[in-house]
Order: sequence, then C-alpha cells, then structure tokens
Amino acid sequence: MKKLTTLVLLFLGMNVSFAQETQKQELNCYNKWSQKFEERGAEDVADGTYTDVIVTFRQGANADCFNGKAIVKEGKVQSFFIELEDGTYEQVVRVWKTDVKDLTIVNGISKTVISKDNVLVNVLWPKKIKPKKASPKKAAEPTDD
Repeated sequence: MKKLTTLVLLFLGMNVSFAQETQKQELNCYNKWSQKFEERGAEDVADGTYTDVIVTFRQGANADCFNGKAIVKEGKVQSFFIELEDGTYEQVVRVWKTDVKDLTIVNGISKTVISKDNVLVNVLWPKKIKPKKASPKKAAEPTDD
C-alpha cells in the first residue's frame, strides 16, 4: 500500500510540474505584450498616424505579431496595416464578425475584433507603455561607528 501511495504522489507531482512547464511555454507574443501592458499600464493614444504599432493575429493558443501602422481618429482605430519586408504597408482587410467602426483603445491595446474565420486581431502601442517603476532603495546596514 505504501508503494502505491508513493507512486500516486510521484505521479501527481510530475503532472503538476509538467502543467507548470506547459503553461510557461504557452505564452505567445500577444500574451507577453498583454502582460507587460497590464503590469505597467499605458499612456493614452492621441489621434494621429502611428508607424510603431504591433498588429496581432490570434487563433487558439497561436499568435503572430507584426510591425504595423495605425490611424487613430477621435480615440478610435480608423484603419490599420502590417509592414511588409520592403518597408511598405498593406491594409488589414478582412470580413469581420464584430464591428470595426468602434475600435476603441484601452490601456494601449485596441479592442479585439474577430474575423469570419475566428481570428482575433488587436493593435498594440508598445511605445505608450509606462516606464518601469523604480524599486525601493534599501537602507544601509548599521555600523559599529
């Protein structure tokens, strides 16, 4: 009975370890950026044309992130593009399930839009991420002086 209990505990321990390792490996480019925005927050995105955005396409656990350009008017994304290898931009045009006319920006990330083929798309403004907060400075240790 002791051997069976030991085997069960060993098996459970291995499963927990495997699950934690799998969870670490599942962070894709969108998850990493999203986590950074969540930790630090982001400045508001003013109206204008931005050539320093990231456009993300997600389906299931997979994500692809591309450099891009976005046009913002009245606090909403009007259109967005991905950058091609030759430095030109191609507008992202798809058939959407969700309305892209109300593509607001919250905390440096656009609202998610979903294409007819169930691809989730967001535009991110990485240069709007707030700077890392300074850590508290430790006091000196006492001396015998």
